[in-house]
Amino acid sequence: MNQTTFKQNKDIVISELNQALNHISDETVQQLVDEITSAEKVFFVGVGRVMLSLQSICKRLAHLGIDTHFVGEITEPALTDKDLLIVGSGSGSTLFPLAIAKKAHHLGARVVHIGSNPNSELSSIVNLMVRIPVQTKFYLEDEITSQQPMTSLFEQSLLLLGDIVALMIIKQKDVNLKSLWQHHANLE
Repeated sequence: MNQTTFKQNKDIVISELNQALNHISDETVQQLVDEITSAEKVFFVGVGRVMLSLQSICKRLAHLGIDTHFVGEITEPALTDKDLLIVGSGSGSTLFPLAIAKKAHHLGARVVHIGSNPNSELSSIVNLMVRIPVQTKFYLEDEITSQQPMTSLFEQSLLLLGDIVALMIIKQKDVNLKSLWQHHANLE
């Protein structure tokens, strides 16, 4: 049995994350920040582990005072043409997010796809794609391969991208970090 230590595996994960995040375009991420800060409301949609990463991003942006919602939540308001939908899908072919993106596009909202596959069906309806070029179920030629199972690298990169975007917004708006606690849940 080939056993490896925690530190050896940690180094693999951190190295893969560093490689993935370094392949994301600075310009595209700034465009994402601009889309978020100019929208009236920001909606998120994704499934599985991608959903969990997006929910974390949604919550963090809410801490910044941004009106955020996750598609399907019980208090989800109506989406309008003043709003933004952020779709998380590595492959860009996941049925539910794809259908929601089409509906949002039809309603006139701006749509951003954060994913790996630039040639997905989403490409024809999105206003912006933020590409994290990591391994998907399609194993595209230019994807960054991973030793981790399935699409772990995408979900991890997505979560960290969200925290980087939040930090960019904080710096852009010169937000006092102590003031963010006013938006934090207090029924805990």
